[in-house]
Amino acid sequence: MSHRNARLTPHGRRLIVERVQQGHPVSHVAKAMGVSRQCAHRWINRFNEAGNDGLEDRSSRPHSCPTQTAPEVEERVLAARREHRTGPDQLTHEVDVPARTITRILRRNGIPRLHDCDPLTGELIRSSKTTAIRYERDRPGELVHVDVKKLGRIPPGGGWKAHGRQMGSSSAKKKARIGFDYVHSMVDDHTRLAFSEIHDDEKGDTCAGFIERAAEFFASHGITIERVMTDNHWSYKRSSSVAAVLADLGATHKFIRAHCPWQNGKVERFNRTLQTEWAYRQLFESNDARSAALPDFLHRYNHHRRHHALGGHPPISRLTPT
Repeated sequence: MSHRNARLTPHGRRLIVERVQQGHPVSHVAKAMGVSRQCAHRWINRFNEAGNDGLEDRSSRPHSCPTQTAPEVEERVLAARREHRTGPDQLTHEVDVPARTITRILRRNGIPRLHDCDPLTGELIRSSKTTAIRYERDRPGELVHVDVKKLGRIPPGGGWKAHGRQMGSSSAKKKARIGFDYVHSMVDDHTRLAFSEIHDDEKGDTCAGFIERAAEFFASHGITIERVMTDNHWSYKRSSSVAAVLADLGATHKFIRAHCPWQNGKVERFNRTLQTEWAYRQLFESNDARSAALPDFLHRYNHHRRHHALGGHPPISRLTPT
């Protein structure tokens, strides 16, 4: 991975050197590679000094930090943290150092946050909820993530988001049972291609039917599902219908660890995008209007919306030559 601000990868830098060595003018090579002549000369000089190693990324860390907090001050802050086991806002009065500086010192030295530590001893007792290594499957269909997002239905004429909290002011309105929409979603791990449907429940038969139709959608894009990851909800874990559908697909069912939803993070993140860019993006006057807007959102998500994990390209880009 190149430096996030680098114009060229190490491979692109080698191309500059090779083309100049072949006799092409530096200015022509630089223009073809989309960089300045000064940039091209820089990589040529680094290659002449250190060979291929000179074309690799260098650390952007400065050689000196004259304004960095003095080591003795850092040690005083760390000692106060060990003694008092309080946060930066409290420690600033003990060591006479700004709270933001204390925060940087603690992070720089790898000191865990207080909510992850035992209040009696100060020792780390909670593990991080983030995955240590971010993974991505090598091919489409190798793993798909499935989950259900429950959304409150919109009453005719619009709900409280459109008319304010007074919508539930009366006793009758408070007792009215509007119900929920259950948005079933499947996201491919490699391409991030997504498929969603709205249903009235999340029972086993409903989940099985959704997985079957989702598999047909992915098959229409040339994707064969090999493994399906879900949480441990009874509709997935104890449903014979879901097991039968997965057997027909020849797919393996993989469950996440209990109480660890971040292991199914790709579809969980998609659920958040569903809320912000579809369900709550605009005011809908009816539940049917919101449901009718879902296909357009899915098309935009799969074909046009830029995805950060895909280098700024939409999911469909990983299924087409371009």
